[in-house]
Amino acid sequence: MILYKTLLKDGYAEQIIDKSKFIAYTCPVESREEADVFITGIKAKHRDATHNVPAMVIGDKFQIQWASDDGEPQGTSGAPIVQMLVKEGLTNLAIVVTRYFGGIKLGTGGLVRAYTSSAKMGIQAAGICTVRDMYLADVKIDYTHLSKLQNLSQNGSFDIRELIYEDMVRAVLSVEPEKKEELRLLIANLTNGTGIIMDEKLEQIKVPA
Repeated sequence: MILYKTLLKDGYAEQIIDKSKFIAYTCPVESREEADVFITGIKAKHRDATHNVPAMVIGDKFQIQWASDDGEPQGTSGAPIVQMLVKEGLTNLAIVVTRYFGGIKLGTGGLVRAYTSSAKMGIQAAGICTVRDMYLADVKIDYTHLSKLQNLSQNGSFDIRELIYEDMVRAVLSVEPEKKEELRLLIANLTNGTGIIMDEKLEQIKVPA
């Protein structure tokens, strides 16, 4: 089950529009406090900039939507970024678009396009992913079964998230919750009943879109 879409990692992008330099920083966050720390850090890094326009959307239902124009004409920078994020179905992220003014005014429409296009570039650099509830199984198997497990994972029915080499191989496997019984059966058949499920749980996991 897909819970929401967000960023895979931090992103960075920049472009020049009519001699003004726009720098976009994007960051996945889990809370308003985390977003505030990120925004404060970017503003400190570019304290000499003409504008540092922040925006954030947080919550699986977009409960928190906030932005500032940071001195740009009202509604020309921060708000359009938030509107774009909600339209794209993206949440749990913060963005700062920094501008170094180049001497040419862009006009209301030009500012909206400049800030939203910069934000989109930052999002593309970060990558989009879905956050899903997944069933995780921490399994111990004999080394003789490892290659077959890896081959079976190639068909996409489950993912190997981690391999730990000890006296036996520990494999952390993930699958959609509704397929957990299939995974248990697969492990049993693959290992002739010798595979041991050490731990199992439901966890929210990022999956590249």
